[in-house]
Amino acid sequence: MRSSKIIFQGAAVLTLLVSLVGCASIQAPVPPSLELPRPPNDLRAVRKGDHVYLFWNVPTQTMEHQTVRRPGPTRVCRSLESPMNSCGTPVGNLLPVAASANQKPGTSTARPEANFADTLPRELQEQNADRMATYAVEPLNRSARSAGLSNRVLVGLAPTLPPPGNFRVDVTGAGPVLSWNWTPPAGLPSNVSYVCRIYRRSLERGTDAKLADVDCGAQEYHDAAAEWVKNYEYRVTVVTSEKVRAGLIPCARNQSEGGVVAIPDCVQVVEIEGDDSLPQKVFTKDVYPPAVPSGLQAVFSGPGQAQFIDLLWAPDTDTDLAGYNIYRREEGGQPAKINSELVKTPAYRDVGVVAGKTYWYSVSAVDARGNESGRSGEASESVPAQ
Repeated sequence: MRSSKIIFQGAAVLTLLVSLVGCASIQAPVPPSLELPRPPNDLRAVRKGDHVYLFWNVPTQTMEHQTVRRPGPTRVCRSLESPMNSCGTPVGNLLPVAASANQKPGTSTARPEANFADTLPRELQEQNADRMATYAVEPLNRSARSAGLSNRVLVGLAPTLPPPGNFRVDVTGAGPVLSWNWTPPAGLPSNVSYVCRIYRRSLERGTDAKLADVDCGAQEYHDAAAEWVKNYEYRVTVVTSEKVRAGLIPCARNQSEGGVVAIPDCVQVVEIEGDDSLPQKVFTKDVYPPAVPSGLQAVFSGPGQAQFIDLLWAPDTDTDLAGYNIYRREEGGQPAKINSELVKTPAYRDVGVVAGKTYWYSVSAVDARGNESGRSGEASESVPAQ
């Protein structure tokens, strides 16, 4: 009996094991991830002189939506072919950028930005003045494999000009005046033109402003918007404007399909900034008085009234005018100021006159910083004896 019981228990255990094995399912083997970085779609390009500056966010996700753990290098691609289908021979290679390279403290997701400066050979510009270069970047994994190129950006290849010569800034009573020397380039293509672009930097605020695009041949620019008692830095650059026809760049966007379509007669203007001039720093110290008032007239009040002399003159048009001073003298005397506060309007009534005397008047203008103009021409008036 004991032997039969042992055999029965063994059979039960074996049956249980078989049933457990039968319940297990066999899955297909999962291939290892290739860790191909997702190509960027935010590549941007800016050309300045002979250099093209590229900016993009480093991919942090793979094509399988996993975090890039072991990034590889990135190829920088340039081509004259359109469309660009492959990188070909890269113009640069960037070392791997870790996902946490530019991560800000307290954040869990990093979007490090990469950048690259490509130098355009002068012969490339001269031989392809009417063409566009296409740029893209191609992030690789550690095995030098990629999921493709980033978005493409187009950059004009027309040669740029150096900045104008002898650039200088002089502070005048009307504000800073910029001047330079300019010789027009010879053999200018019909689709290319040039303007001089003026920049001003506020040294107090650390901000830049594009003031104007002006004809380089004018060789002068007046900054009427500058403020007094400020530190500024000015620079000028020559901008090449090139008219490019459809087929070289996208001219329109099909809103319904979201794609780019070319319009046969479409012409767009591509602007390329040249290198900047040497910056010129100035301090706009105001030591310049307003214009001298003109047209002064003096008129006695007339008999039968309280005695006074009214003064009238043409208004001063200086934008920083604060007011006027009134000067009076008697025969053989020196002018003396008779107002205690600045007169705000081009009119004044002198009630301190005496019968039987003749007075000579003059007027000066004063700006907001206390600069006083010279005195106007005199106007005289007599007070009749009673």
